[in-house]
Amino acid sequence: MTTTNEGVPALESAPGAATAAGGDADGDLTDMLGELRVLLPSAQLLSAFLITVPFSSGFAAVVAAEKGVFIATFMLAVASLVMLSAPAVQHRVIRPLTDRAHFKRLATRQIIFGSVALALALVLVTQLVLSAVFGHVLGNVAAGGIAVLIVLLWWVLPKVYRARGRL
Repeated sequence: MTTTNEGVPALESAPGAATAAGGDADGDLTDMLGELRVLLPSAQLLSAFLITVPFSSGFAAVVAAEKGVFIATFMLAVASLVMLSAPAVQHRVIRPLTDRAHFKRLATRQIIFGSVALALALVLVTQLVLSAVFGHVLGNVAAGGIAVLIVLLWWVLPKVYRARGRL
């Protein structure tokens, strides 16, 4: 089992994959941390934006259905923030790790679930914003487009590349 300079366990991945740290089986926890450095600010920014919305002067005039979408969006954004930050907190709390493989599997699941929650929040916030600006039809169409884009780029394309042996 390899570790980073900070003693953080390495992640395991596809056999034969190389890490930036020196050719071990893919899996440096630094890869996971790098992924989280991209995802966490997105979840933080979205959550911060959504926290301010109810305090704006026009929020009282929002119809109940839109408030429901807002609440779902807000809860998904916060849930994504919790799930994406959980591996770092857990690693710190249970250090030293006694079962690194189990921790990596758990952290991977949390990141995937956090990414799903973030994806759903991004779709819903697209619908909310564009519906407010351009109307519900365009808001729904744009949200559908963002949903397709996220599914393709985040999940389908990586699976296709991996199946073809390109990743």
